[in-house]
Amino acid sequence: MDIKKRVTMDCSGFVVLADHVPGIVQEIRYHSTYNFVGERVDGYEEPCALLTLEAARALKAVSNEVNVKGYRLKVFDAYRPAAAVRHFVMWGIDDLDLRMKPFFYPDLEKQELFKQGYIASQSSHSRGSAVDLTLLDMATGKEVDMGGPFDLFSEVSHPDYPGVTQEQHDNRMFFQRAMVRNGFKPLDCEWWHFSLADEPYPDTYFEFPVSAAYLRK
Repeated sequence: MDIKKRVTMDCSGFVVLADHVPGIVQEIRYHSTYNFVGERVDGYEEPCALLTLEAARALKAVSNEVNVKGYRLKVFDAYRPAAAVRHFVMWGIDDLDLRMKPFFYPDLEKQELFKQGYIASQSSHSRGSAVDLTLLDMATGKEVDMGGPFDLFSEVSHPDYPGVTQEQHDNRMFFQRAMVRNGFKPLDCEWWHFSLADEPYPDTYFEFPVSAAYLRK
């Protein structure tokens, strides 16, 4: 397929996630400096989550299910502009920028992050139906213990990693089952990453910025 047909600024099929999932918690890491790059990532103009309408509806069903059991969803990233992915790639070839290595990839070299699938040169997030998230315990106000933090690029983050405790493994599987039941599929190297199985734009990558104002123009 011609690349010009696969990359677009058209945001007509997207929504602001908070408009569709009331009470969702958002900590959009790539709008901040606390991420594996160490600075705000290109294309993140507002700290808000955007998704395709279809993915937002499916995530609302997940939210309804886990709310009943005392949890809320907390989102770290959703739609990711293609410009952000290019930022990641450029960061990946800068051998001197290792400022966030101790926090996010302590045991790997930058080049390995791409080879092992933690960072992609073309991300499913840029198709608008992938989301990075976790559970928040409404009783404590804290994130559920998943045995490792978001964006830790390590075997520890593999959903089936045997080195976590039984409770941490059970938390991962409870979360994964809720996501899968409502139409999402997991990733084998990141417990927090899910993509809508029946995504509406499987061959399209979007360029528009992460901005609620842009969607509402």
